[in-house]
Amino acid sequence: MKKLIVFDLDGTLAESKSSLDAEMSALLHDLLGVVKVAVISGGDWPQFEKQMLSNLPHDERLTNLSLLPTCGTKFFQYSGDWKKIYSEDFTADEKEKIIRSLKKALGVAGFKVEKVWGEVIEDRGSQITFSALGQQAPLEEKNKWDSDFTKRKKIKAILDTFIPEFSVRMGGATSIDVTKLGIDKAYGIRKLRDLLGISLKEMIFIGDALFVGGNDYPAEEAGVVSIPVRGPNETKPVTEAIIACLDRDQQAWTCERI
Repeated sequence: MKKLIVFDLDGTLAESKSSLDAEMSALLHDLLGVVKVAVISGGDWPQFEKQMLSNLPHDERLTNLSLLPTCGTKFFQYSGDWKKIYSEDFTADEKEKIIRSLKKALGVAGFKVEKVWGEVIEDRGSQITFSALGQQAPLEEKNKWDSDFTKRKKIKAILDTFIPEFSVRMGGATSIDVTKLGIDKAYGIRKLRDLLGISLKEMIFIGDALFVGGNDYPAEEAGVVSIPVRGPNETKPVTEAIIACLDRDQQAWTCERI
């Protein structure tokens, strides 16, 4: 029996930096009524508040929801309000080295863009995130910049040689996330296991970056059954199928597709 459904956020539950639409919000609310849910994303806590929480009903079902920003380097749970359980923050020296190395890697890769929207390198406390076109870039521009990941794979390969003591992963539409070594979505998955008392075999992970080097891939490496999707429109029928299985089988997971 599966007891926990874990989602990525950007590119899975919502388009990059966009809010959940009404259909996805309703599906998540229905899912929270029958099973525990967690969301692990490269975005920081303010992004979770804006994209997710402002679009979900504020009721008792939130107690079934765990939120893990910055690729699982932070963990929040709800008990009347949202409380931070942990945060694996960088030291000042670590941040300085990562940012310096990232800028150097961009130069070696010959990376240039004509226009950016907002911050390109963002300090999220427990994660440093590079967003090639800036944090506020239009979705249309993001989607066409590196759809096959070629540009970011080149930057990542160079950055890996400069900071091998950190984890470097690609995520979102234009981003590269850097966290402490070993602290990624697999770390978040194991924290969910320990704090919720749910085994890895009792979980399902759903994400759009379940490829080698993608920031969802560590979840699959951790041993969780994983379902790759290519955006919210593929996530919705998967979520509907999970809800239907739970309703039909009285929470006995017998659907072959799940």
